[in-house]
This record gives sequence, C-alpha cells and structure tokens, in this order.
Amino acid sequence: MKTVEIYTDGACSYNPGPGGWGVVLLYGGHEKQMSGFCDNTTNNQMELLAVIKGLEQLKEPCKVLLYSDSAYVVNAFEQKWIDDWSQKNWKTAGKKEVKNLDLWQQLFILSKKHDITWVKVKGHADNKYNNICDSLARAEVEKHI
Repeated sequence: MKTVEIYTDGACSYNPGPGGWGVVLLYGGHEKQMSGFCDNTTNNQMELLAVIKGLEQLKEPCKVLLYSDSAYVVNAFEQKWIDDWSQKNWKTAGKKEVKNLDLWQQLFILSKKHDITWVKVKGHADNKYNNICDSLARAEVEKHI
C-alpha cells in the first residue's frame, strides 16, 4: 500500500463569505499543489472541502498521513465523533443535525477507502506545507474578491 502525505487548509473572509481551500500532496518525491474557491461559505466548510479534494486525488487505497490545522476536522476522526454521528443518523449528542452534513458524509465515505492517520498541526506556525496550503487558500479568496 502506497504512503501519501496530504496537507490541507481552508480560509474564509467574513465567515460566512468568500472562501478558498489549498492542498499539497506528497508522494515518492513528487509534490502536487491544488486550490479552489467557493463564493459563499464558511471556514469549516473550506477545511472540510480541502480534505475531500485531497483524498479525491488518490486513485487506489493508500496509507495517508493527513495534516490539518483544523481541530474541527481532526477531532471528528481522532475522537470518533464522526462514527457516533453516522450511527445516530447524523445527529449530534444534542440530537441536532450535524452542521455541514453533505461535506461530512462525503468525507466519511472517502475516509473509509484509506488507512488515514490524522495529524493536527499548528496553523500559521513553522510547518512549511501547512503554510503553502494557507497561501493557496488565501490566494483563491484574494483572486475572487
């Protein structure tokens, strides 16, 4: 099974407002950068979309080291919230529908295809690839506003 590193980040102005996402994939000495824009979105939606877009690039099951500065995303998997949500018909512990349901469901399905290790990194710090993702996401916002 191939091992791939994926770095992701999302950005949003005004929250909600214009947003962008950035991804860096690393495999076998190769680096691929991707980014995109959404017109009316939130920071959390962009964080989720970045992970989805990164995982969608994988053409076969992989071991994935997935780096994100989003506690929202990482904790959902590390603390098994997403498993609880899926078992409870996508309801929170407070019996409310999970926010960003369509993105969470998409990510849940994608995550089952791979062996993912979720790594929380500190945002806006000294992580080279997280900083690249942040720049990609912010550049998408700047380009469109």
